[in-house]
Amino acid sequence: MKARKIFFGVFLAAFLMLSSVVSAERSTSPEDSTGFVVLSDVVPDIIQEIRYYSTYNFVGDRIDGYEQPCAIMTIEAAQALKNVSDEVKKKGYRLKVYDAYRPQMAVDNFVRWAEDLKDKRMKKYFYPKVDKTRLFADGYIDAKSGHSRGSTIDLTLFDMKTGKEVDMGGTFDYFGVESHPDYVGKLTKKQIKNRNYLREVMIKHGFKPLETEWWHFTLKDEPYPDMYFTFKVTDLKNK
Repeated sequence: MKARKIFFGVFLAAFLMLSSVVSAERSTSPEDSTGFVVLSDVVPDIIQEIRYYSTYNFVGDRIDGYEQPCAIMTIEAAQALKNVSDEVKKKGYRLKVYDAYRPQMAVDNFVRWAEDLKDKRMKKYFYPKVDKTRLFADGYIDAKSGHSRGSTIDLTLFDMKTGKEVDMGGTFDYFGVESHPDYVGKLTKKQIKNRNYLREVMIKHGFKPLETEWWHFTLKDEPYPDMYFTFKVTDLKNK
């Protein structure tokens, strides 16, 4: 009995010490990445296709600030996403991420591109029905993004049986009503079911959806609701 009490006392002390260390690991400025982690370190099964590191995105170039093709997020958001991953794996899925933390310099890159009305290289792929002069007015481009706060993610489901992305009836970053989570239009029952499942499992584990993008979710209790970070996307272990 005495040994059990000693063990519990040691365990409690270690737990409190660990808790204090974790709570101390907080970002203190927009340039400080202390409160962030590489997402794959927390969610090892996640598949990454970081679109803004590549040229296959609505701009057509690699976006400023994406120095490596790795997703990073706040510690809290990554831990919540681990719970999502654990649940979807039971149904034969894995999570596939397109974007997570997005530095302010990337958002500035989007703004400059949107102001260049002559650059329409990727229009037929991402905004065929939208006039580029309407991107700001219609809310597709803004000077600030929730992604820059570190707890927002763009993702989909990957079917381990088929080896393909789950059919959501639309592609990531498509500008149009077809991307709205509640859009029905020409979607099949299966596509609607897939969208709803992703939405439901994300909400269940603490994320809130965006009404205009089926792939976009933000941690409800995000740790930095008022801070827009500026450090570049890179493997934090290489810092």
